[in-house]
Amino acid sequence: MSSAPAAAPDKPVVVLTQRTVWLIFGALMASMFLSSLDQTIVGTAMPTIVGELNGVEHQGWVVTAYILAVAIGMPLYGKFGDLMGRRWPFLVAIGLFTLASVGAALSQNMIELVLWRALQGLGGGGLMILSQSIIADIVPASERGKYMGPLGALFGISAVLGPLLGGWLTEGPGWRWTFWINLPVGVAAFVVAWFALKLPSHRSSRPVDWGGIVTMAVATTGIVLVTSWESLSSSGYDWTDWRLSGLLVLTLAAVAAFILVETRVAEPLIPLRLFKNRTFTITTMIGLVLGMGMFSAMAMIPTFLQMSTGAGVTESGWLMLPMMAGMMLTSIVSGIAISKTGKYKAYPVAGLIVVALAMVWLTGLTGDMSMWTFGAMIFTLGAGMGLVMQTVVLAVQNAVDPHELGTATSSNNFFREIGAAVGSALFTTIFTTRLTDNLTEVFAGAPAGAGGAGEASLTPGVVQSLPEPLKSGIIDAYADALAPSFWYLVPLVLVGLVLAFFLPVIKLSDVAGMVARGEAVSDPAKAGALDEVPVDAVASDVVSDDGPGTRERADIVGS
Repeated sequence: MSSAPAAAPDKPVVVLTQRTVWLIFGALMASMFLSSLDQTIVGTAMPTIVGELNGVEHQGWVVTAYILAVAIGMPLYGKFGDLMGRRWPFLVAIGLFTLASVGAALSQNMIELVLWRALQGLGGGGLMILSQSIIADIVPASERGKYMGPLGALFGISAVLGPLLGGWLTEGPGWRWTFWINLPVGVAAFVVAWFALKLPSHRSSRPVDWGGIVTMAVATTGIVLVTSWESLSSSGYDWTDWRLSGLLVLTLAAVAAFILVETRVAEPLIPLRLFKNRTFTITTMIGLVLGMGMFSAMAMIPTFLQMSTGAGVTESGWLMLPMMAGMMLTSIVSGIAISKTGKYKAYPVAGLIVVALAMVWLTGLTGDMSMWTFGAMIFTLGAGMGLVMQTVVLAVQNAVDPHELGTATSSNNFFREIGAAVGSALFTTIFTTRLTDNLTEVFAGAPAGAGGAGEASLTPGVVQSLPEPLKSGIIDAYADALAPSFWYLVPLVLVGLVLAFFLPVIKLSDVAGMVARGEAVSDPAKAGALDEVPVDAVASDVVSDDGPGTRERADIVGS
């Protein structure tokens, strides 16, 4: 078991007053919003960026570089935050993200932009993981729901607001403002964090797991590149291409090497023994499944909306607002309910049922569907996701050693990112294959030169200007390609649902992570002397409701 040294007795004890908690929470919200927003804001600006920087051959890397760097950075920030404290890694993450935003805004070619986006991702991954970990440090699990709810809603807001804001900025002041907008928010977040994040730091004598870091980075890069191959290679998934087959072999070798390294080092980057913890394993698998389903569902819906309604990039973002509303509503309400009742298992179960039903409903998409009906569909999808996303993070944080909060949180999010990358790539491949076949049939039956359009030159504006029945045929081709694709996601969600039924029910701890580690007190009267938290008091919070005589051994500190 890893253990970070407790706060030195000659250092001032952190007093977690309500004012301090809310001040820290505000800094975390601003920083997390920066990171999550930048995963989606560039997408709508991409055609303009490509045209201005003459970099069509590198456009896939602008998004891929960011996602890849986020995924690689997550385990690093989680582990180093546990070993050395989270204050300085968090400030470094904000600084990297803000600096990279300026660099991206000033980029003169696509190579520069891709490199700055990768640096942005390294900062962004830290902001997401450290925000969740710091909340666990300063707020007991029994009260964390009302804080995790808004954080979960923030993901939903950024997922929908990103394309909307990106389109508005691109059509207005220009695409570079999709990066400039991060500067004032980043500077403000850094200043607030500098003064508000009075978190303990310490030197660690534990050796750094360089082997795990290298093999994890290679394996993650391979997974992302293999699943993104369709957009990175003009030839698609041609397995006779030695580059693709070689990349797959290298990826599998790196995964095997990573597993081997992690079983032998003293301080593993992602301790494989965490998977012996049933709560960690189940929540991580649910996160993987939800990542595949959530990001896959969101990948092609805006394109369908633009083609079917003629909406521009900004308008299609507005049409996604019901999904954001559903996610915000259930994320906040469930968080408050969990804090009041101490019960959390019912929410991921109910949420995954709702997500599955929403996926089935989305298989009924048609080109002439009412936007009210469509709004109800994606509102339902968002509502289901809001019940699950932050609840599983809360569950895993409640079930692990307080010294490993960052490692467990980052590992859980890491596998969700991997799921998102794999799911989005597979779903996009299924969708585009069906769409190509459908459009071939539509244009085969169209009069020669109808509207001057071709399969490769379709834009929302062109589609809306086409004569009937060609216009309706193209819109139906998009609907007929997208709707059945959701059937492939339903089994994934059902797997997550089955897993959720086996999620152990552990009493939510009433001790914040820093208090449990002896680094803080919640009562100002105790600031003069550090009171130890009895191990028995902490361990008593970990009682399984699975039945008499059964317990979930959550590796509580001191056990």
